[in-house]
Amino acid sequence: MARGNQRDKAREKNLKAAAGKKSKNTASGSEQQKAKEDAAAIMRAKQAAADAKKSGGT
Repeated sequence: MARGNQRDKAREKNLKAAAGKKSKNTASGSEQQKAKEDAAAIMRAKQAAADAKKSGGT
Protein backbone atom coordinates (compact mmCIF):
# COMPACT_ATOMS: atom_id res chain seq x y z
CA MET A 1 0.00 0.00 0.00
CA ALA A 2 2.94 2.33 0.42
CA ARG A 3 3.18 2.75 -3.31
CA GLY A 4 -0.35 4.13 -3.64
CA ASN A 5 0.28 6.51 -0.77
CA GLN A 6 3.50 7.65 -2.39
CA ARG A 7 1.62 8.36 -5.61
CA ASP A 8 -1.03 10.36 -3.76
CA LYS A 9 1.58 12.38 -1.89
CA ALA A 10 3.44 13.15 -5.13
CA ARG A 11 0.18 14.21 -6.78
CA GLU A 12 -0.63 16.56 -3.87
CA LYS A 13 2.88 18.03 -3.99
CA ASN A 14 2.62 18.66 -7.74
CA LEU A 15 -0.81 20.27 -7.42
CA LYS A 16 0.49 22.57 -4.71
CA ALA A 17 3.49 23.55 -6.84
CA ALA A 18 1.32 24.15 -9.90
CA ALA A 19 -1.05 26.36 -7.92
CA GLY A 20 1.83 28.65 -6.96
CA LYS A 21 2.94 29.25 -10.53
CA LYS A 22 1.68 32.08 -12.69
CA SER A 23 -0.43 30.48 -15.35
CA LYS A 24 -1.13 33.17 -17.91
CA ASN A 25 0.18 36.41 -19.33
CA THR A 26 -1.30 39.47 -17.65
CA ALA A 27 0.30 42.09 -19.91
CA SER A 28 -2.10 44.30 -21.82
CA GLY A 29 -2.11 44.51 -25.58
CA SER A 30 -0.20 47.78 -25.63
CA GLU A 31 2.45 46.39 -23.27
CA GLN A 32 2.87 43.32 -25.48
CA GLN A 33 3.15 45.53 -28.57
CA LYS A 34 5.79 47.74 -26.92
CA ALA A 35 7.81 44.69 -25.87
CA LYS A 36 7.60 43.31 -29.40
CA GLU A 37 8.77 46.63 -30.88
CA ASP A 38 11.65 46.85 -28.40
CA ALA A 39 12.79 43.34 -29.28
CA ALA A 40 12.54 44.13 -32.99
CA ALA A 41 14.66 47.27 -32.54
CA ILE A 42 17.34 45.30 -30.73
CA MET A 43 17.36 42.65 -33.45
CA ARG A 44 17.61 45.31 -36.18
CA ALA A 45 20.62 46.84 -34.40
CA LYS A 46 22.28 43.44 -34.10
CA GLN A 47 21.62 42.70 -37.78
CA ALA A 48 23.07 46.07 -38.82
CA ALA A 49 26.18 45.39 -36.73
CA ALA A 50 26.55 41.93 -38.26
CA ASP A 51 26.14 43.33 -41.79
CA ALA A 52 28.73 46.03 -41.09
CA LYS A 53 31.16 43.45 -39.73
CA LYS A 54 30.59 41.17 -42.70
CA SER A 55 31.23 43.99 -45.21
CA GLY A 56 34.39 45.03 -43.37
CA GLY A 57 33.07 48.36 -42.15
CA THR A 58 32.97 49.65 -38.61
